[in-house]
Amino acid sequence: MTNLFRTKSIEQSIRDTEDPEHQLKKNLGPLDLVVFGVGVCVGAGIFVLTGQVAADHAGPSVALAFVIAAVGCGLAGLCYAELASTVPVAGSAYTFAYASVGEFIAWIIGWDLILEFTLASSALATSFSDYLAIVLDGTPLAIPESIQNTDKGVVNLPAGILVLGLTAVLVTGIKLSSRINQVITFIKIAGVLLVVVVGCFFIKVSNWSPFIPPSEGTQGGVSSVMHAPLLQTLLGIEPSTYGLGGLFSAAALVFFAFIGFDVVATTAEETKNPQKDLPIGIFGSLAVVAVLYVAVSLVITGMQNFRDIDPADGAPLATAFNAVGVHWMADVISVIAVIGLVVVSMTMFLGQTRVAFAMARDGLFPEWLARTHPRFRTPYRITVVTGVVIAVIAALVPLATLVEMINIGTLFAFMIVSVAVIVLRKTRPDVPRAFKVPLVPWVPVLSVIVCGYLALSLPLDTWIRFVAWLAIGVVVYFAYSQRHSRLGRHYAGEAGHEEVLAAEAAHKARGAASPNAGDAGEK
Repeated sequence: MTNLFRTKSIEQSIRDTEDPEHQLKKNLGPLDLVVFGVGVCVGAGIFVLTGQVAADHAGPSVALAFVIAAVGCGLAGLCYAELASTVPVAGSAYTFAYASVGEFIAWIIGWDLILEFTLASSALATSFSDYLAIVLDGTPLAIPESIQNTDKGVVNLPAGILVLGLTAVLVTGIKLSSRINQVITFIKIAGVLLVVVVGCFFIKVSNWSPFIPPSEGTQGGVSSVMHAPLLQTLLGIEPSTYGLGGLFSAAALVFFAFIGFDVVATTAEETKNPQKDLPIGIFGSLAVVAVLYVAVSLVITGMQNFRDIDPADGAPLATAFNAVGVHWMADVISVIAVIGLVVVSMTMFLGQTRVAFAMARDGLFPEWLARTHPRFRTPYRITVVTGVVIAVIAALVPLATLVEMINIGTLFAFMIVSVAVIVLRKTRPDVPRAFKVPLVPWVPVLSVIVCGYLALSLPLDTWIRFVAWLAIGVVVYFAYSQRHSRLGRHYAGEAGHEEVLAAEAAHKARGAASPNAGDAGEK
């Protein structure tokens, strides 16, 4: 049982990054990281979720839901910044958990992150397809409904093709991905600011009243219970929408919009100066995105009464401008969304490959998946495998189902990272920390409480699917990963565990100023 909680030392995690067969190229600076974070956040959340969540859950208070979600992300972001600057290794929350709470929990969080990033990339590719259909509608290149999306047709072909194209880009190299991201992110931000400025001229203040619509009951039956927030079900509260319950349900859903800094943390190993640049990337992207989301949500609910927004509309922002007769603006939004969602999907895809790469390098997945390309120094094998899986999901699964599953996975990861900060402060107080979370343990505990409450605000059926996914992960761990773990092989004596511990003790005795110096091993 104790082997389930064996930890991999920070020093060994860093040593593993120097293995020529598994080494990633350090190309990213602080601007790259901020742009990655902003680029991935300004996507489906701002172009799609603002309208859908306002219509279904919160009304005009969707702006307040974004603030609540941003606060939760900010608390978790503090924890991510400390751990990412302390353990600058690919894998994000998975790597942090491995160094603090043990292999089994690390596996669970890695398995969870795979779900999060895979479904996020799929969801964004699906949103891309919705907006592309609007742009091409009425032209000779109009997409037939049968292959446009899975709501009206059989398959979402544009989404699948997009992911396969992104696979080729990511195999080529992260610097190319970063340059493409910077150009398109600039276009997206300019477009969002245009939306806010033009939309302000069409706001009717009466559409914001009441700002938090009174709670309304939903249709009864099993379906209603399954789609009601889990907290309402546990407390025996009648399923409802709007009101305070709807506000927190909305906050749990729009959390999807802020997971960009999670992707920033996954690129730690490819950052030139991770101790300094990662906190800048995390907080810089979070601050920019929070302001943009609140502004856009106020505009869309001010331009159009939330009860007139079609929750099934895949492009509510464009529809809002069509409703007030500004058709050219709707066209501009659709074009920007098409371009922007390409990069967002690519960045989520990037995050997934880095987490799976770290797990394969540790032996929890087949190690041949962790081989890097001899020329591009990218994890090309795991990228190709992941690309095929994401393409299939994007082509076959509806957007709404994907978003709920992404959010619960993200919130779970945030809670584990917050706990990891407390654990590492106690177990490894000697490790240099370029950034420190203030008021430990209170800030990490508050992060766990906020994220936990938002997770409980997600529907019961989402929880059931999430628990089923984790159960599959437990089976995979005991059937394969536990026996093939590199750390486990050390414990079994294959690498001379006592010698490893002695080397690590020698490293500490030398008083190395940096975790990169000297020899170290697993513990």
